[in-house]
Amino acid sequence: MNNLENLGGGKGERVKTPKIPQIHWGSATELPYPDDFFDAVLTDPPYYDNVPYADLSDFFYVWLKRTVGDLYPDLFATPLTPKAQEMVADASKAGGMEEARRRFEEMLTKSFREIRRVLRPEGIAVIVFAHKTTAAWETIIKALLDAGLYMTASWPIHTEMEARLRAQESAALASSIYMVCRKRTTEEIGDFGEVQEEIRRKLAEKLPEFWRQGLQGADFFMSAIGPAVEAFGKYAKVVKLSGEEVSVRELLDFARRVTAEFAVQKILENGNLGAVDPETQFYLLWRWSYGQKSLEFDEARKLAQARGVDLEFLSRKGLVRTQRGITRLLSPQERERWPERPQTMIDALQLAAILWKRGEAKELDELLANTYGHLEAFWQVAQAVAETLPEGNEERRLLHGLLGHRKTLRLEGPDLFGGSER
Repeated sequence: MNNLENLGGGKGERVKTPKIPQIHWGSATELPYPDDFFDAVLTDPPYYDNVPYADLSDFFYVWLKRTVGDLYPDLFATPLTPKAQEMVADASKAGGMEEARRRFEEMLTKSFREIRRVLRPEGIAVIVFAHKTTAAWETIIKALLDAGLYMTASWPIHTEMEARLRAQESAALASSIYMVCRKRTTEEIGDFGEVQEEIRRKLAEKLPEFWRQGLQGADFFMSAIGPAVEAFGKYAKVVKLSGEEVSVRELLDFARRVTAEFAVQKILENGNLGAVDPETQFYLLWRWSYGQKSLEFDEARKLAQARGVDLEFLSRKGLVRTQRGITRLLSPQERERWPERPQTMIDALQLAAILWKRGEAKELDELLANTYGHLEAFWQVAQAVAETLPEGNEERRLLHGLLGHRKTLRLEGPDLFGGSER
């Protein structure tokens, strides 16, 4: 709507003054508007545990209070910003993360219910959110559904600076998800099997588009959440044949598995996915998604589950290392423990890279002949992992060296793993 009532200006015409927008200061859990009031509500809610907003505000608050505090005494009545009603998942202020999450979800649900209340029947709500963990997304999606809103469309938009300090060592996102929501007007119950197929169809439509747009890594996984929620969010609840209600976590885990399978297939350039074992798919997926960055243990565990792998088992094997709740994927030169005989493609690939580094050509050729050197998929994985890593990276150098060694490799005898590729 134009902010001028009359844009005239000719002789005799009166130009009316612009309409001044109204700004209200208050709580999102108690909006000062009647029911069915707005055509649209746009909001960018707190990002779970990512930003301590009130603490950051204190830096500016103390100076504003000194300069303009006397003009707005009601707004600067306290020594620092009030924090009792702050909607963040801050464990230090809530006596633990579980209580912080519960409080955040409760306040967020109240806010979303208020949005639903003030929306007109055909109105839309646009909610912007970004977080790298599925725990945060489980919380916001559950709050959305409990409030009686459902997603009709979603769009990933590149909003974050990749060079910012926050993104240097962590698996931070570069995109935010814009969720377009409407009021849910039915109490229809969804069948879990049918909803799973619906999620597959939605993702089959959207994932190729996200891939063409150049979304990568964590952003690609987070972008898949929107289409999945479009599929199941329209139902009041989703149930199994037993009558048991399906949780948001289960539905998002299913969407993550479908997305992971699509991503691995694409990374391998539509290679033979069946020839690549789950552990190797997990390694490839991590390198593509997060590079050399570390993950919180629970997020690493969910990534492993998406490919049917047990993270604790990988830790005992020495492929990953967890310290103080943070998990790292180990490169060949970092790994300290090896199986006596490689049982997976990634074990063989990492050991082959180390043998190449040491210049042990005979041992390297024997390893390749007796494991996966006959399989084209093995070399596809080596190439794909190398391409995920930056120039100058040691693992990338080792893999390129191994790929160069392939040109001189002469494998004879049967493929011990029963493959037909040579």
